[in-house]
Amino acid sequence: MDFFQTLLITLVIFAVLVAGYAVVAGSGAAKATKRRIQALRYRHSESLDAKVDAQFKRAIAARKPKNYKVAGSGSRTEALAVRLNRTGKGWTVSQYIYASLGLTLAVAVVVFTMSRAPILSLGVGLFVGAGLPHFVVNWLINKRTNAFVSKFPDGIELLVRGLRSGLPVTETLQIVSTEVPGPVGYEFKTVIDRIKVGKTMEDALQDTADKLGIAEFNFFTITLAIQRETGGNLAETLSNLADVLRKRAQMKLKIRAMSSESKASAYIVGSLPFLVFGAIMYINPKYMGTFFTDDRLIVAGLGAGVWMGIGVFIMAKMVNFEI
Repeated sequence: MDFFQTLLITLVIFAVLVAGYAVVAGSGAAKATKRRIQALRYRHSESLDAKVDAQFKRAIAARKPKNYKVAGSGSRTEALAVRLNRTGKGWTVSQYIYASLGLTLAVAVVVFTMSRAPILSLGVGLFVGAGLPHFVVNWLINKRTNAFVSKFPDGIELLVRGLRSGLPVTETLQIVSTEVPGPVGYEFKTVIDRIKVGKTMEDALQDTADKLGIAEFNFFTITLAIQRETGGNLAETLSNLADVLRKRAQMKLKIRAMSSESKASAYIVGSLPFLVFGAIMYINPKYMGTFFTDDRLIVAGLGAGVWMGIGVFIMAKMVNFEI
């Protein structure tokens, strides 16, 4: 089997996997139709809860301008820039691309020097070059998000105390930006800076919510926007919101504890083939060395790795619960 036949088989395997994913995921038009039917059912339902929910959704939709666009929805480059911004590191898209290309080239050269297999070198280089930076960015985003969520209820309670003492909202936001450490204080400072340059508080909060992509901050933004339209005791509303966010965090910890056994099993099942391969490679390197030279074994190994990745992804989705 020559190089082009091996490459063709690999492309066919990936095409079948992509087609299977498209069939399982379903079309976007069908999902949009389902959402419209669900909204119509809520609108004409006689249930009080359904009517309240419909009114709440209409209030949220009415407060957004007509040209509102979700951050990162314009293009893949814009979405990548938003993700890099969420890390809080100040990285640019060009730096990310150069780092990925350099890592891909370095790993491919090292693997080719050791194995003399061009297909394997290219596959491992692309996998590491595309996967490792993505993993690092996700890890930094999750780390910053967890730090923000853990301190955000404290910032809301500080905001409540300022409102109950008679201070206006903008001054209490300024106090939160200086008193609460970490990402919470930094993001509130950006809100204050946007207000100072002429933006309304609602637009400044919405910009920060688009940047962060955190559900807790979206709750806070929607609460302030609706209260400004309908009136009421803002301090009491924010106090209830802080209590809800703390209970939400506690529920996440309970779910994490309950699903820890399943996650440990997924880690063991996912790492076991690599551990066995490494052990056999150490015991009998000549026997396992054909995986780096025979094109058929290279294709089989890549296919097995893809299927194992799909299995690990499915197990991860099974133990991941949205709150």
